[in-house]
Amino acid sequence: MTVSQSVRRPVGRSLLLALASTAAFASVQAVAAEPIDPRLQQAMQRDLGVSAERLPQYLATQRLSLQQGAAAQRALGSTFAGSWIERKADGSFGFVVATSGTGKAARSLGGVEVRNVRHSLLQLERSFAALDAQSNARVPGISRPFAGVQSWRVDPVSNAVVVTVAPGAIGEGVELVALSGADAGAVRFETGEGSPQLTAEVVGGIEYSWPVGSQFGVCSVGFPATKGSVRGFVTAGHCGTVGKNVNVGNRASLIPLGTFANSDFPGTDMAWVTINANHTLSGRVSNYSGGFVSVKGSVEAPIGAALCRSGRTTFYKCGTIRSKNVTVNYREGTVRGLTESNVCTGGGDSGGSWITADGQAQGVTSGGQIPFGAADNCSVAASSRVTWFQPLKPILSKYGVTLVTH
Repeated sequence: MTVSQSVRRPVGRSLLLALASTAAFASVQAVAAEPIDPRLQQAMQRDLGVSAERLPQYLATQRLSLQQGAAAQRALGSTFAGSWIERKADGSFGFVVATSGTGKAARSLGGVEVRNVRHSLLQLERSFAALDAQSNARVPGISRPFAGVQSWRVDPVSNAVVVTVAPGAIGEGVELVALSGADAGAVRFETGEGSPQLTAEVVGGIEYSWPVGSQFGVCSVGFPATKGSVRGFVTAGHCGTVGKNVNVGNRASLIPLGTFANSDFPGTDMAWVTINANHTLSGRVSNYSGGFVSVKGSVEAPIGAALCRSGRTTFYKCGTIRSKNVTVNYREGTVRGLTESNVCTGGGDSGGSWITADGQAQGVTSGGQIPFGAADNCSVAASSRVTWFQPLKPILSKYGVTLVTH
């Protein structure tokens, strides 16, 4: 983010109090002596730029800050203005407490750096609450007022309520602050480098949906896949036509997911959906029990092999392969080259993942023989249950996509 305009920047002076007491220093050493998970250490060094030598002190400061912050808030009362961990110029880390007062309470805080600032945390939170209240107010004739205002937050480090706006939308931010009655002197504006977007982890078997009038159609993700730098997932062709937009999330909070880039049905039952940049792909399949099955490859299993299917309606069910290269004459058209199984399925499971116990992806759900009036065929005896899936390899080949593995 870049600062585009500031109503008023906080001013103040810093006061460094006494060095940590012997007891506090001992606590830091004790915390620092705890072993650090090697994966955590590598990730922090990579993403935060923290050296291996400084990492123990960083974690020690972080843990002790919980006690120090609570003690500072009690001691400073209404003049408390927040606290935070700060990296120093020499690469070390320290704990900083801010206060809008300068009295004896501040001088009693040993072992931390105390900074004098203009606004107390209570004052900042009041301005924040005013913005919240104004944003919920309805504006006649405008469905989404202040659309250019992306977010607002209390930032103790800058001693301000930071309002982030889209490029060119500073006027909307100023208007929101003015209408809210928030203290303009406590507000600072930033320009966002993107736009707020919800994100999702795309794994096999999870639900996606699209609007159908006032209702929603639903299907299930097959397998995450890529095509060069383009990311997406394969699913069933009967779930959507080219250009159809799809979402994830519950009905109260839908997240735009992506768009059908290719879809073939009938004849075959396959599709390729490209996803938006804010989402992530994972080469896994949900087992709907709080866990996942890792996708290791796409070696085709033989007739009689055990496999499982994941989908948003009947969740994670298993069975065996009964036959291959099956032609199915659906009411909507004929589909060839399907694989038949005795794994149960239901409406909404379409497009979902089929995978073996050793992680070999097999295909995506096409359909099944569903008893009249029933939502699924799970009540049918396995010996006579019939469900079909579109094999995966023809999908990967037709669309030139590569399976994401884990």
